[in-house]
Amino acid sequence: MRQLGILGGMSWESTASYYRLLNQGVRERLGGLHSAPLLLHSVDFAEIAELQRLGDWDTAGQRLALAAQGLQGAGATALLLATNTMHKVAPAIEAALQIPLLHIGDAVGQALQRQGVKRAALLGTRFTMQEDFYRQRLAERFDIEVIIPEPAQMAEIDRVIFAELCQGRFQPSAREFYLECIEALRRRGAEAAILGCTEIGLLLENASSPLPLLDSCELHVDQGLAWMLDGR
Repeated sequence: MRQLGILGGMSWESTASYYRLLNQGVRERLGGLHSAPLLLHSVDFAEIAELQRLGDWDTAGQRLALAAQGLQGAGATALLLATNTMHKVAPAIEAALQIPLLHIGDAVGQALQRQGVKRAALLGTRFTMQEDFYRQRLAERFDIEVIIPEPAQMAEIDRVIFAELCQGRFQPSAREFYLECIEALRRRGAEAAILGCTEIGLLLENASSPLPLLDSCELHVDQGLAWMLDGR
């Protein structure tokens, strides 16, 4: 198996899911005592979140690029950035590496194409929903039209992510609100909903959703498994 690097901690709640799902995936595919050969760099999310708040994406990109280089130097053959939002600085990370960064947007776009989806709802942090780094990649590479919630809904979705989900709090009220947002997006023509924050899948696990749900964390993990097990 190829050794995979994970750049995580944003938040550690979702990074724990990456670790668990990658190991479960290897065990399911290879059986026995097999587990995933992984290297993990977990950052202090408070520092990254403050740079997000300040709009200092250059410094955030430099910090994550340095961490990514450490994983590369330790023997990682490819890298998973275990967060949707920080793919905004993916170009800075890619420029610092000689190994592939397996992009979460590509994992999501490929899944949408396989399902024949042309219009998809996107839920995530306000950065992911409002800025074009994620939506543009889906449009240009996969011909997917992305629909985002109304401004008031976006504000509450973002608040819940940082105030609750990233702190390990998964409230029934938040679950119901997210499902209401998905229903509103369905009425606007969305055919599926992208859970474009790696914590949202934890909130909506086993939910009865008005739309098919694409969990970006799970799809990204599948992309990582394909890399590790290539040729097996």
